[in-house]
Amino acid sequence: MQTYVLVLTTMPTEDQALQLAEMLVQDQLAACVNVLPRMSSIYRWEEQLRRGTEHQVIIKTTTGRLSALHGRLQASHPYEVPELIEIPIVGGGRAYLNWVSASVDRSQKPEREKPTD
Repeated sequence: MQTYVLVLTTMPTEDQALQLAEMLVQDQLAACVNVLPRMSSIYRWEEQLRRGTEHQVIIKTTTGRLSALHGRLQASHPYEVPELIEIPIVGGGRAYLNWVSASVDRSQKPEREKPTD
């Protein structure tokens, strides 16, 4: 049975986030990637409290594509320690999840349009 996952990461700029999103979808590592508007982040780095702006990136994929997705994120991410959080999808619309599967299945051509939810 196919299992699905949301992967979260952040990018420093909208352009970088959109480039990442396009690459992941083009390479069939993700069915869909959402890039959220700029947000404020407060975090500890090198023993100092830091503040910055980032874009949250939400990646929808299958567990079968996670290893390749991790490798691509590690290789192409501008941060030394990128956010890489996996959230299992425990259910959803069957048609949508089938579309996710088909979109990341390297043996199939990806569909041209996302189905309406």
